[in-house]
Amino acid sequence: MKELGKIIEENAKPIALLESKKARLFPLFAGGFIQVLLVSANTYFISQLSWLGIATTSFFVSYTWTMNVIRIKTGSISEKIAYSTGATIGGLIGVMLSSYILF
Repeated sequence: MKELGKIIEENAKPIALLESKKARLFPLFAGGFIQVLLVSANTYFISQLSWLGIATTSFFVSYTWTMNVIRIKTGSISEKIAYSTGATIGGLIGVMLSSYILF
């Protein structure tokens, strides 16, 4: 018969795996959020001919893209969904923020 400590240890491993997966998904969500927030803001700044906004967001879009591309290319389906969800929310908030900045 197994000891109680051994049973608890064996059953804790799946929980640890789930926690590490959640920890992996948030940075992907945040990367997608930030990148598309910047793209949305950049598009709005372009439409309003806000030169400083265009220059700033263009630089940070490119910089963020360089950090995200490798992680997403090799990611699993759940990682790609986390990134895409962040991108969706980032797009919506990016337009809202940039419109408030200019008006």
